[in-house]
Amino acid sequence: MQPCFDIGAHLEKRARAVQSVVMDGVSVTKFLGEFWTAKQRQAAPLHEIAYRACFKPQLPRFFIELLTAPRDIVYDPFSGRGTTMLEAALLGRNVIANDINPLSRILAQPRLFVPRLDALEERLAQIPLDQDAPAEIDLAMFYHPKTLREIVSLRRYLLAQRQPDHLDAWIRMVATNRLTGHSSGFFSVYTLPPNQAVAPERQRRINAQRHQVPPYRDTRALILKKSRQLVRGLDAQDLAHLARAGARARFLSCDARRTRAIARASVQLTVTSPPFLDVVQYAQDNWLRCWFNGIDAQQIAQRITRVRNVDEWAAVMQEVFYELYRVTRRGGWVAFEVGEVRKGAIALDERVVPLGVRAGFGCRGILINQQEFTKTANIWGVHNNRSGTNTNRVVMFCKE
Repeated sequence: MQPCFDIGAHLEKRARAVQSVVMDGVSVTKFLGEFWTAKQRQAAPLHEIAYRACFKPQLPRFFIELLTAPRDIVYDPFSGRGTTMLEAALLGRNVIANDINPLSRILAQPRLFVPRLDALEERLAQIPLDQDAPAEIDLAMFYHPKTLREIVSLRRYLLAQRQPDHLDAWIRMVATNRLTGHSSGFFSVYTLPPNQAVAPERQRRINAQRHQVPPYRDTRALILKKSRQLVRGLDAQDLAHLARAGARARFLSCDARRTRAIARASVQLTVTSPPFLDVVQYAQDNWLRCWFNGIDAQQIAQRITRVRNVDEWAAVMQEVFYELYRVTRRGGWVAFEVGEVRKGAIALDERVVPLGVRAGFGCRGILINQQEFTKTANIWGVHNNRSGTNTNRVVMFCKE
């Protein structure tokens, strides 16, 4: 990739509107348009793992196709469920994923090693089920007694595998995703969506309000069902790309400000969406997933950087940008998605521009992807989920 690729000229041809503004003394161009939509390309079902605050696969794919070549390294310092990682792998790129929450790797890495369904079914049948297995915590508000015994047995088996093979890792990933949800496809009685586990007392209130009792769920059958859904539509090229990426992929659990395991000037593209202030309670939402995987949720909560205001958030992100500059190669890019926070009251994209510039990057603009356009009167102050709009704000940086 040549330095100083003219991304502005490319975007201007597709933009609905273009505006030049000055942010903290830096002249920046904003491009507004529908650069990708959910209908443009049906994303691979392999992405369908619930996690809080994750962007659509079309977002990283847009930048990966535009700014990288096969076998370039694509990186996400706040990997979450692994959306950037998985799209990059499907497109034949090398991947590095980092997230200080160890659940990220549990949910992301196994999807690079897609199992045969017959082998998966055989492995599930081999896992011993202890009909007398007690749970160490009270989970009766979520599960039928028989279902809970199956979950506890599965948990014991997986925790005993110090180096799980790709089948056990896949089973752990799917089971972690099926623990709770709001349909019969999950292990639990009806509760909140699977990207957040409610506290036991609140679940008791939900049960009372809905007059519901946890029904029996066949955990093995549900794991197989979800697995079939995840792998549907994958062709031979997809599987080959995933396997190749999996053999070379690197998964880190570092503070994004200190990723010394990544070589200097090695990354062609970073596509990421950082945590936004206190909007998402990662440890609180994932307490049940942490329990299932033998992870101390409170310890993880202490490791995750929490900030109280925009100035503190910007100070942390400044250090992240210094580190991104170190790992990005000349001519490489950072696509930093900040969405909208608190109904558009906080313009994080405007705060991000000087952070990247101060680190040494050149800002190549702000891409505002707006779907389902309505009125244009407030075109530059787009409010997410108002009047049928859905917006991503991505600040684009290049390393000269």
